[in-house]
Amino acid sequence: MKRYDYVIVGGGLFGGVMAWCAKKHQKSCLVIERRKTLGGNLYCEEIEGIPVHRYGAHIFHTSDRKVWDFVNSLAEFNRYTNCPVASYRGQMYNMPFNMNTFSKLWGVSTPEEAKRKIAEQRGAVKGRPANLEEQAISLMGRDIYERLIKGYTEKQWGRDCKELPAFIIKRLPVRYTYDNNYFNDRYQGIPVGGYNGLIGRLFEGCGVLTETDYLADKARFDGMAERIIYTGTIDAYFGYRYGKLEYRSLRFEDDIYDTDNYQGVAVVNHTDREVPYTRTIEHKHFDCTVPYNENPKTVVTREYPVAWEEGMEPYYPVNDERNQSLYEKYAKLAEQEKNVLFGGRLAEYKYYDMDKVIASAMEKAEKEFGGQILWREQEHSR
Repeated sequence: MKRYDYVIVGGGLFGGVMAWCAKKHQKSCLVIERRKTLGGNLYCEEIEGIPVHRYGAHIFHTSDRKVWDFVNSLAEFNRYTNCPVASYRGQMYNMPFNMNTFSKLWGVSTPEEAKRKIAEQRGAVKGRPANLEEQAISLMGRDIYERLIKGYTEKQWGRDCKELPAFIIKRLPVRYTYDNNYFNDRYQGIPVGGYNGLIGRLFEGCGVLTETDYLADKARFDGMAERIIYTGTIDAYFGYRYGKLEYRSLRFEDDIYDTDNYQGVAVVNHTDREVPYTRTIEHKHFDCTVPYNENPKTVVTREYPVAWEEGMEPYYPVNDERNQSLYEKYAKLAEQEKNVLFGGRLAEYKYYDMDKVIASAMEKAEKEFGGQILWREQEHSR
């Protein structure tokens, strides 16, 4: 006799949506998580009364009404709008690239002037772009590339832009309006008080084992359930049979300041190559339901990209030709695992926005459990 219907490996969003749906179908689940906490990279830690996004800034945004209704049935979302700024050698620029950015760069005031300036600089690249540098210049011109793309990208990927493939920057967000909202999606926000409440609702009613490595005792855990939902790294699942996939990782450093407002915005991108970190995140600005000056302290996190090694958290897949080819080999092996459902950014070796993870889990859950599912709770805790 199996003790559970499902063993879910990984306590992130994909596993959470599958767990929620399994519970609705009266299925029992055991969740196995390597970290001390559920939530994956969404986990928030309270410091000085401020929900700190422990694994980097997470702003929920989507144009998918079904996904938006689903998460709002589980948690109350605030009206946070992502308006980051870029810091380059002491100068601050609005992002995404918009008329505020162009006005500061070139002193232009109309969309026509900005388009003309960009068109002049784009012409420096002839023919098909051979690398990321040429791709960026062909899209936005040299001024924007040099100040706002080059240094940030090289820090993020640990390589010179001339050594990076052009497809990494297929497009760049640009608006010829004075609009600093980073996302184009219809819906945007952050759960009031952080993401932990949302995660708690997704995994409610499940058995949970934290600080536990599924792969270290795979046979025993496989014997505990009728079906496995696996959201970990796909190459590790198969014992690195064809070699290891590459990732980029992150390191975070926190500072607590005796001020109610350190940088005036939640996210600052640091685009100088000489500055070792890529972003500073002032977490209290994420909660726009609470005036920032109500708390006399603030928490700021510096985000450092680092080369990934086994044992570190894998954040960003390196989707170059070699790694993608390697992943396809593992994906074919996964298709042969009839009792295992693979899903999420690590199992699919894919950078996913949160809403896309949820949408993917919804689609796979409907196949798993059969038919349409009512993707809403009747009410949520406020």
